[in-house]
Amino acid sequence: MVFVERKRTYLVKDVAEIAKVSVRALHHYHEIGLLVPSGRSRAGYRLYGDDDLLRLQQIVLLRDLGLPLEEIRRALDAPGFDREKALLDVREILASRLTETAAKLRAVDAALALVRSEDSQGDPMDRRDLFDGFDPAKHETEAKARWGNTEAYAESARRTKSYTEEDWARFKEEQGAIYGAVAAAMSAGEPPTSGAATAAADRHRQSIDRWFYPCNATTHRGLADLYENDPRFAENIDKVAPGLTSYLVAAIRANAERGEK
Repeated sequence: MVFVERKRTYLVKDVAEIAKVSVRALHHYHEIGLLVPSGRSRAGYRLYGDDDLLRLQQIVLLRDLGLPLEEIRRALDAPGFDREKALLDVREILASRLTETAAKLRAVDAALALVRSEDSQGDPMDRRDLFDGFDPAKHETEAKARWGNTEAYAESARRTKSYTEEDWARFKEEQGAIYGAVAAAMSAGEPPTSGAATAAADRHRQSIDRWFYPCNATTHRGLADLYENDPRFAENIDKVAPGLTSYLVAAIRANAERGEK
């Protein structure tokens, strides 16, 4: 007698429980072609297989990295998509995040030790441990995974390869001044379409163009989309002033519209 192995299948409620996503989200993924169930039961219920679960895991991982759903769909459906390589890339990104988080925890501990200590003497260079984990180069792995095939990434990698600590310090100072100008316009009640706001937004564009890669109005608009879609950008930008990300995004788009006319 020959036994035929039956592949395991899961109902939508089972998948929702396994993956900790909502049934509504799974229905939406089906509607947009991002995750189409492998089959249907005799009663017409959606049936998912293990391959579907693997695809869903990649969707969840890439979504957590800040990629829009449509971009994820295009990546997963691209000819020659290598699931194992994609998983290895994501694993490398997550590992780099773990290292970065550990470094930032050490920086926070160093700050706590300084706050609690009455001793303000010692070597000033010892204060470098306050900034562990905040080096832009630590995002290199993720940037390569997301934009490694773009001309902008290649140009940015070429330029930043020779940057020194002093260069990065100057860049941070420049960015701080720009965000300060944007925050000042927002605080003054200027609309993001105002001259003050769009001028600050254009300073932001010129800074990117000068330090990383050619950044015209269209490219800058794409960068605004990234700020809006990836919560990590908002988390950092909003540290300057609550709501600054949304204001900056609107100012960039207003400035881009002027530049594209």
